Amino acid sequence: MSWAGAGEAYAESYASLCAGTGERMREMLGDAGGSLLDVGAGDGTLAAAWQAAGWSVTACEPEPSMRDEAARRHPELELVAGALPGLPFADAAFDAVVANFVLNHVDDPRASASELRRVSRGVTIASIWTGSPSTLWADVTGRSGLAPSPGERLPAEKDFERTARGLGRMLGEAGWKPQVSELTWTWRPAPEVLWRSVEGGVAGAGAYYRGLADADRRRFRDAFDEIVAERAVEGRMPLTQTAALAVDDRR
Repeated sequence: MSWAGAGEAYAESYASLCAGTGERMREMLGDAGGSLLDVGAGDGTLAAAWQAAGWSVTACEPEPSMRDEAARRHPELELVAGALPGLPFADAAFDAVVANFVLNHVDDPRASASELRRVSRGVTIASIWTGSPSTLWADVTGRSGLAPSPGERLPAEKDFERTARGLGRMLGEAGWKPQVSELTWTWRPAPEVLWRSVEGGVAGAGAYYRGLADADRRRFRDAFDEIVAERAVEGRMPLTQTAALAVDDRR
């Protein structure tokens, strides 16, 4: 999945969604202090929160538009270009390593998970979606009468089951000794925030929308507006999300 040029749109939309794991991750990290690497840091929302809590943070992000947005919003952050599964850091370089909703996007999840653990000398945390806004966009696509996106699937030998159990099994194969839990919460964005994500090319729905002809884009927007009219509560769209979070703690 390409995130090219999506930094600003992501910061204005899904960044607040992805930050929903922040409190649980802070609990997993324990007392702040030492060095922390945030891999796939996006617009820097969580990296800035770790730094404010007392960690010495390095924010690692491969997409230039995301790094630009992080630099604009959080100029205090140390930003590094780097992508899994080949991070530009030495073995055991950090006291803590965090990768929030990254392993669900990489081409080789096991090699990437192993790389996260390689550069950590203490606690390593990773999360994936097990229930996300993709269900809303599937409903919009169905309502519009357009053919659904086939999605991007990894080869069978690389893929893993996108459940808490599947995440734990995959991480075990990558050398982790994970403890896995799930977190469910309700995200309540304004409809225009959701639409900003689509127009800006964020995630699978954004990539799908970018590939539509103009007439089909209008059908998609009409279907979105219909669903918003049916489901919005006080001008907000309540969307229930579930993430699986895994921790490997060698402290």
